[in-house]
Amino acid sequence: MYVLIGGAGLIGVSLAQRLIDLGHTVAVIDVNPAACRYAREQLGVIAFEGSAVSTEVLLEAGIRKADAIAAVLRSDALNLAMATLAKHYGVPNILVRMRHKDFAEPYRLAGATHVVNAIELAVSTMVNVIEYPEVESMMHFEQGQIEVFKLAIPANCNVVGRSVAEVAQDSRFPKGSLIIGYQPHAHMDLAIPNGSTILEPGSTVLMVTKPGFMHEVIDFMQKCAE
Repeated sequence: MYVLIGGAGLIGVSLAQRLIDLGHTVAVIDVNPAACRYAREQLGVIAFEGSAVSTEVLLEAGIRKADAIAAVLRSDALNLAMATLAKHYGVPNILVRMRHKDFAEPYRLAGATHVVNAIELAVSTMVNVIEYPEVESMMHFEQGQIEVFKLAIPANCNVVGRSVAEVAQDSRFPKGSLIIGYQPHAHMDLAIPNGSTILEPGSTVLMVTKPGFMHEVIDFMQKCAE
């Protein structure tokens, strides 16, 4: 994919590096000559010096052929302008970083396909680490209506040696929760389990549940044998 990033600050260059590592072609736009030079020399990406909300610069950067754009400029107003222009030029995937929640609806109207609330994301991550120290990682979907998280299975907990089907059918297992991924050992890939998959000690599960049920799920999965 060809991805165009507006803004070569910390977020922009970090995003560019990750996309390059995944094999994508990346170009960045920034008004700062030093930032563009760093992107070229350190990341090896194409860097265009100028405004990411200038039609001339965007056309030079190849916005008409872009598969996606990421607007991570210094203000919501600039990101909104870039998203609007990207929609005008037919970019199918338009990602924006939102600083203030008042821009959520304007971004939607401008054609943004994905809006990342940077502050809310950071705060939620910190709260989750404090609230659920047992959880390795967590993501929220559908405006927080669904939560997906990774959880380690202690060696002496009650679910060890039981199948996924047995766990799901246990009357104490929180309703509306599912085990959707299983990693037997840290060096192995995460796989999709079936009902006969046996939970081994020291393994990791990927689970989905509804808000408000996480503590119940964690307590059930990690409850130690008497």
